[in-house]
Amino acid sequence: MTEQNNYNQTKDTVPVFEQEDIEKNKVMAGLAYIIFFLPLLACPDSKFAKYHANQGLILLIVSFAGSIILSLIPIIGWLLLPIFTVVVFIFAIIGLVNGLGGKVKELPIIGKYKILK
Repeated sequence: MTEQNNYNQTKDTVPVFEQEDIEKNKVMAGLAYIIFFLPLLACPDSKFAKYHANQGLILLIVSFAGSIILSLIPIIGWLLLPIFTVVVFIFAIIGLVNGLGGKVKELPIIGKYKILK
């Protein structure tokens, strides 16, 4: 039972960033969902911008992979592709709003994965 409680605590922890970093790099964090590498070039030392760049990169990978996979599946995949595209667009809007608002929230479903360290 103790192992399960420890897992929930580490699973639910949200990264903490300095308020100055958040205020200074809100715009770059929001733009990460349009061009994921922009914050990495403009403010490479910002952990907040890097967090959102990671979220943007994951969204980009999922959108490419999902589009390719669904386009290869006849009929059912072709019918699901527009729905998938709308979901990806909604996730991008959520990320954009969170980044510009200075919030540290993971994207639904895919946000728990980390690529950029």
